[in-house]
Amino acid sequence: MKHSKSRRRRGLVLTIAGLKRLQAGILAMEKVQNNGEHFTLEDLSDRMGVSTKTLNRLWSLDTGVDQKTLKLCFSAFNLELQREDYAILSGSNNTENYQPSSLSLDTEVSSLDLFVTQQHDQLENLWSYPDGPVSLDSPFYVERPPIEELVYRELIQPGCVIRIRAPREMGKSSLVLRLLAFAQMQNYRSVNLNCKQIDTNCLTDLNRLLRSFCWQIATELGIDPKLDENWHEEIGCKLSCSLYLQSYLLKQSKSSVVLVLNDVDRFFEYPQIAEEFFSLLRSWYEEARQDTNLQKLRLVVVYSTEVYVSLDINRSPFNVGLPIRLPELTEHQVEYLAQRHGLDWTSSNEVAQLMSLVGGHPALIRIALYYLCCQGITLEELIEEALANGGIYRYHLWRHWATLQQNSSLVKAYVEVVAAKQSIPLNPIDAHKLESLGLITYEGNHILPRCELYRAYFKKQLGVAEFEYKSLQKRA
Repeated sequence: MKHSKSRRRRGLVLTIAGLKRLQAGILAMEKVQNNGEHFTLEDLSDRMGVSTKTLNRLWSLDTGVDQKTLKLCFSAFNLELQREDYAILSGSNNTENYQPSSLSLDTEVSSLDLFVTQQHDQLENLWSYPDGPVSLDSPFYVERPPIEELVYRELIQPGCVIRIRAPREMGKSSLVLRLLAFAQMQNYRSVNLNCKQIDTNCLTDLNRLLRSFCWQIATELGIDPKLDENWHEEIGCKLSCSLYLQSYLLKQSKSSVVLVLNDVDRFFEYPQIAEEFFSLLRSWYEEARQDTNLQKLRLVVVYSTEVYVSLDINRSPFNVGLPIRLPELTEHQVEYLAQRHGLDWTSSNEVAQLMSLVGGHPALIRIALYYLCCQGITLEELIEEALANGGIYRYHLWRHWATLQQNSSLVKAYVEVVAAKQSIPLNPIDAHKLESLGLITYEGNHILPRCELYRAYFKKQLGVAEFEYKSLQKRA
């Protein structure tokens, strides 16, 4: 009697988190090594050292492979396989009758999109309220070409500076997460600092601020700070900081260091400190052209443009390096995001309806999709309530209203914008500040409210404000 030849048990499948992480790694490699062109299935097979048939099993998400294969696939893109990247199939795994999937990474619709569409119920555990950055393992992040590619390409340039600026809730933190993941792919070391965590007493004393700054960087890099041994009061704190960074921290690092400064708009509340601090960053950028240690530094500065409202228009906060301004989502991107939420909006006008209300604002789109999927509300009800009293967007609108009330000239300017039946010209300074808040959009040289939600809400609120303003003027 012949015994059947034993086979390795292929019992692991990618989780949605694992698939996203692997696809992010592949995408990053494509942009750096393949001019942004997708690798073919054969290219991926050669890189990973596995057959195309095995790759088709991997993309199917329902046919298992073994752990060794998964490790090969991840390591090919400088990723380490984590436990959350895979799940174990229950029962035996019959692979003899498996028909290879036609799905590959260079098709128009990725395996993740197909998975989301076919497995609507399995997405329910991913539907948490969309607040904060979109995590790396979330299927709800939508790229906005060419933003990601520009950032990835710039990050590999020695001594680069990248400035990511946009109004709040436009996706700055989500982009930073992907930038850091790309940096990890390049074997760079990363330091991710949040300027909101800096004590107020440090923001009134430059020496204390820079020592705290250097201590945090050293600690994040796993280096003993030894500040007292490497800090020389005689030459001033800015020069001490520069020498500490160049000759102590960067000199010890064999790889490049990505330094992300989040929420640097915190500094703008302290003009003298801001001027000194940003001039220091600017000097590092300029000296990196000839200093090999500073060439290891990749600086990423992130801030919200709302700060421009209270900033002197003649004083630019920071103007070196690659500027990245995050745009709104396009109609195609909103449709794609709706599909990832399990909504079939490809043959109807729901996308146009939602965008007529909130434009392509990523946070407002995400909030709407969350309520449509999880709260049992229809799109018609959502739009009607939002136009009547703000609806699900009340807090977002209230925050803008509170900001406007602090500047009477902006109140007056925005009254003109929302009351006009067509686009109007506006004072350039007021226009700049309203755009920085994310409240207007340009149509040629003319101005319109950013979306119908803003027009409806602020027309009511600003009508009351204008009445009170005129009444006060008459009394005076």
